Amino acid sequence: MRVIVQSRPLENITILDFGHRLPAPLAGQILCSLGAKVIKVEDQVFKDPFCAGAFADFDPSFKQWYEQLNKNKEILRLDFKGPNIREEILELLNSADALINGLPLKIQEGLGIDEASLRKLDRPIAAIDLKASKNSKSSMHDLNALAISGVLALHVQDRSEDIVSPPFLPFAGINFGHKVATDLLALLLKVRSENATQCGVTYLLESTQEVYNIFWPKELRSKRKKFLHNGRYPCYSLYRTKDDQYVALAAVEEKFWLEFCEVFKLNIAKEERFRFEDDRVFNELSTCFKSYDATQLSKIAERHDFCLSLI
Repeated sequence: MRVIVQSRPLENITILDFGHRLPAPLAGQILCSLGAKVIKVEDQVFKDPFCAGAFADFDPSFKQWYEQLNKNKEILRLDFKGPNIREEILELLNSADALINGLPLKIQEGLGIDEASLRKLDRPIAAIDLKASKNSKSSMHDLNALAISGVLALHVQDRSEDIVSPPFLPFAGINFGHKVATDLLALLLKVRSENATQCGVTYLLESTQEVYNIFWPKELRSKRKKFLHNGRYPCYSLYRTKDDQYVALAAVEEKFWLEFCEVFKLNIAKEERFRFEDDRVFNELSTCFKSYDATQLSKIAERHDFCLSLI
């Protein structure tokens, strides 16, 4: 039997996105890419901190983030303190299938999108709220969630600097956004099966722990902090080139390693690609890559398939 994959499975779904900054808008964008019609509802005065106000004022790059996170959505700005705001929101709710929240409870109640108000609607809806943590009452950002979950320990290991830059992307927030999208889809399925409103909450800290603790469980933490994906083995690392660019090598499988060594004329046994006891193989590969510039390596990577990529 031939299975036809529908590229836009959420095409007839309408989602109201009341979120701001990163996680909720990312969730909305993910659902938008699956075909959903996503309407981002903002206060006409405060808008979104990524496009106006605190974040956008001190770092204009957040405006680009805002554009990318919301480029396929309909942006609707309303007066959240207007006399008819509840009626305006109710009109939106009456044609929506789902809602992404994240606003403070007092504002939710003023707009009529708190759980109690949603359960009084004439039609069932799926709604997901976003909170920092299920148990901790402390405020937190992406960096705090990474720290509390233990993931940042891998980032600062073997570092001696007084000041260490955070990871290059807000991984906890990105994961949080994906979790919000997944949880909302689960609620939508439950709405369809039970024909009743479904409300849920997704938490930044717990979603970070849920995903990242799989890859660094507590049983391993006291034993080691170096693994394949953070530079334990020579076959999977980043190397500087002759012209001070960098290349990513991921020749983990034997077939890739053998072809890599053949092309670069390296006499390194296949078992040695996992050598971590000293830097001998690392240094040999480093010397090799520093004899090529980025253009040369790019041409080699185009002709051969052994997981070599220019950065």
